[in-house]
Amino acid sequence: MTQRHWIEPSVVTAPAALRTAVGGHPLVADILTRRGLADPAAAVAFLDWQRYVPAPPEDLPGVTPAADLLWQAIRQRKRLAVWGDFDVDGQTATTLLVDALRELGAQPLYVIPHRLNDGHGIKLPTLEKLLAQGVDLLLTCDTGVAEHEAIALARARGVQVIVTDHHDLPPDLPRVEALVEPKLLARAHPLRELPGVGVAFILMQALYSRAGRPGAEARLLDLVALGIVADVARQVGDTRYLLQRGLLQLRQSPRLGLQALMAQANLDPLRVDAETIGFQLGPRLNALGRLADATQAVELLTTTDATTARILAAQLEGLNNERKLLCDQVEAAAQEMLAREPSLLDGQVLVLLNPHWHPGVLGIVANRLAEQYRRPALLLTQAPDGLARGSARSVPGVDLGATIAANAHLIERFGGHAGAAGLTVRPERVPELRRALSNTIATMRTTPEDAYALALDAVLPLQDLSLPLVQELNRLAPFGEGNPPVTLATFEVTVKGHRLIGRNRRHRKLTIADAQGHMQDVVWWGGADADLPEGTLDVAYTLAQNEYRGDTTLQLVMRAVRLRRPAAVEVTAAPAAIPITDLRGLPDPLAEVRRLLNSGEPWQIWGEGHVALEGPVRDRRSLDAGRPLIIWSAPPGRAELERVLERVAPPQLALVNLATAEDRLELFLRNLLGMAKYAIARRGGELHVPAVAAGLGQRELAVRRGLAWLELFGRLQVVSWQTGDRVRLAPAMEAVEAVEAVKAVDRSLSTDGAAQETTRTIAQAELQALLAEAAAFRAFCRRAPIEAWMGERPG
Repeated sequence: MTQRHWIEPSVVTAPAALRTAVGGHPLVADILTRRGLADPAAAVAFLDWQRYVPAPPEDLPGVTPAADLLWQAIRQRKRLAVWGDFDVDGQTATTLLVDALRELGAQPLYVIPHRLNDGHGIKLPTLEKLLAQGVDLLLTCDTGVAEHEAIALARARGVQVIVTDHHDLPPDLPRVEALVEPKLLARAHPLRELPGVGVAFILMQALYSRAGRPGAEARLLDLVALGIVADVARQVGDTRYLLQRGLLQLRQSPRLGLQALMAQANLDPLRVDAETIGFQLGPRLNALGRLADATQAVELLTTTDATTARILAAQLEGLNNERKLLCDQVEAAAQEMLAREPSLLDGQVLVLLNPHWHPGVLGIVANRLAEQYRRPALLLTQAPDGLARGSARSVPGVDLGATIAANAHLIERFGGHAGAAGLTVRPERVPELRRALSNTIATMRTTPEDAYALALDAVLPLQDLSLPLVQELNRLAPFGEGNPPVTLATFEVTVKGHRLIGRNRRHRKLTIADAQGHMQDVVWWGGADADLPEGTLDVAYTLAQNEYRGDTTLQLVMRAVRLRRPAAVEVTAAPAAIPITDLRGLPDPLAEVRRLLNSGEPWQIWGEGHVALEGPVRDRRSLDAGRPLIIWSAPPGRAELERVLERVAPPQLALVNLATAEDRLELFLRNLLGMAKYAIARRGGELHVPAVAAGLGQRELAVRRGLAWLELFGRLQVVSWQTGDRVRLAPAMEAVEAVEAVKAVDRSLSTDGAAQETTRTIAQAELQALLAEAAAFRAFCRRAPIEAWMGERPG
């Protein structure tokens, strides 16, 4: 978990009028005040959409002429065509327009460009095919404001054009019959932050009014909710109002495609919220646009055939699994590049090129890297035409669109905004582009000091946490951009126990307690491989309701943890740097090691894996504190290295860093299976994960993933995970009753060969990625300069 500065909540006194208007728990009024909603009327409208007064549709520039023109075209039975985009905002906007126009009597054609073949925007060859079908009016959504050439071509053919978009305005606006664009409004206007699907909805609201059916557009709000969350639109003004209404519609949506999609994700429609969209529904739809033809989204979201809905939803499930696999593979390869070439992190921007990366997932991985290394990230792959194409994601304080535009002379094509962009560049110009972007960011960056800080909404004792409090804080939902989840903290607690949870044991559940003995469980998603915090801690978390088998319980979800520091710290002089003897690359390092061992100093050797070496060789768990240390085996990761150095605090170091552990999948699994079989035969099936990881020279997470792989492929059974990172194993063919409940999902999957194969493929890819990371770090340890090898983590 990345360490961040914590901003403790400021002392506020919510106005009495606000407390009276809001009612309920006083913390709600305090949080509203801190978030700038101290006015009672504004606060009440924020909490309750029924008290909010939305802007009239006519406030949106271009809506009036666009609705008039559309209504006239429908009555005159003109041929309409909708042009959308392949992200979820574009998919839902296209679906919304097609659905509404059909209900109002039109039979529109529609086009969503293919990400890999067409890219964003309106490409002329595809437009030519569309116009050849006799189109009279072209209506765009989530695109078009900068498509001058394509629009000119359509209008030259006698086609009327209506553009609905929400992206930043280009220097010259397109010449069209109507331009519906919220960025033409003042910054404070409640319609300005609408995403593409929101703009499409407002236009249809005006069109239904002209058709004499005001209010009938409400059935489309389920699509609006999907697009708002997936596009990470700021939840202010009418955008939040539409999301609140849209979530209510989504929970009871009659769309068979959405029902099938929720069934695939094992979701209860009545409990769908913004988080569900962001982490469950949105990624599935997004996978369609990244890896396949997003036109299918319109069919899925408009079909009235249950069989078609189930088939399409199942296809999306498979694509989403493939998307996860590709993301992990690309990220592992990117991390390996950084470990091999640490100088790639020297600048203000991270630019990586790999000709074999799948272009559909580069934006997702770029976002992960930008968050980890706290600098913009641009990932590029090579297209069939020989050019490098890719996606970039930014960080706070860097306007990515302006940065790229300032270096347009190096780029073939580009587009985007402050937070994300796509571009095409000649491969030979990538090093020059990396330097130019870095220089531009160095002069333009305006990152505030607290951009990466964790802002706390309140500090509460454990005894104040309850289900009624969760329900009160949920009045502030939906959460998202512009309205972050409520983050609470409790200070001075200790960890009393922990256990691994989740099907693949990737997560932890901690039991924490305060000085008065009050206790709470905290779920730490992805915390299986993290260091267990020791001592007195401060814990930051969000609150949630956990529904299981009809019971509702309080759930704390970890956001951050920090060691508790005393109020006054005695400052002492920093110790001198540790003397390091570099034995890497010597033709005979063993001779030098023997010389050190015979020098009279109490040297000890850290060696793991296949270490054919005599002398005081120990693994990471058994090294003595305070003794000089020879690192014979290259460690599997920086975390393992730092833990050893912190615990041993050696007065001297000698580096050999040989690759003595096995990072190839088949050999790692063979060695792990051998240790597992020994545990089953000689130790009653009990296996200690840290000991196995040390014996194999691997990370503990790799051992856990390896055991999960062996179980998936029928080589053994994981009976239970016990306290202290111990696991109980059994032979693959043994009938162990305790496992049956855990394996219910596996048995159901076994009836679906494709799903079972997908699960195995993903498990293998995750394990391969972990082993690749270890191999990359070992290579880094063997080659990197001493100052880089001993330095801080990048970013």
